[in-house]
Amino acid sequence: MSSRPPSYFERIYARSADPWAFETSDYEREKYDATIAALGGRRFVSALEIGCSIGVFSLRLAAHCERLLAVDVAESALARARSRCALLANVRFENRRLPQDWPAQKFDLIVISEVLYFLNPADIRRLAKRATASLSPGGHVLLVNYTETIEEPCSGNEAAEIFAAAAVPLTRIRQVIRPKYRIDLLEANIKAPDVTPIR
Repeated sequence: MSSRPPSYFERIYARSADPWAFETSDYEREKYDATIAALGGRRFVSALEIGCSIGVFSLRLAAHCERLLAVDVAESALARARSRCALLANVRFENRRLPQDWPAQKFDLIVISEVLYFLNPADIRRLAKRATASLSPGGHVLLVNYTETIEEPCSGNEAAEIFAAAAVPLTRIRQVIRPKYRIDLLEANIKAPDVTPIR
């Protein structure tokens, strides 16, 4: 199966301004809490959020970053994200299709939440290589993936494992397993720890 094109997401946003209920869902709120907690209280100089959608999580993530570049393939979603975060001087939104249109800068945090399974395995591997190459020393990649059954190019579990295997030399330092999603935190240039999933 091919990776989902931008038109796929524009059709979804044409039907609903908030198709995944980011603004109102208890599931999303709890997942956002767990995602922020996985960062361990760190503050980041330069962060990249891939698949920011309408900016609900961007608003929270921005509080932990000096600079945040948030990208999405759907311009209609980005319009709402820009409006939501208009008062935040440290956030910039751009329309980019990744891995093809990767930004030419370094990051110490890359967040890829609920995005990977829209890509086929080859594009996930390309994304992992791009992410790894753009990380600052000691930087982190945070993956969040829905793990229930979906009709997409990959399952959430497959997508996370494909990315982690391709993201050499990143090391998984934390994993959180919940009934409907998983969180994987990868770090650059450290010795591999003994990682026990947190359930």
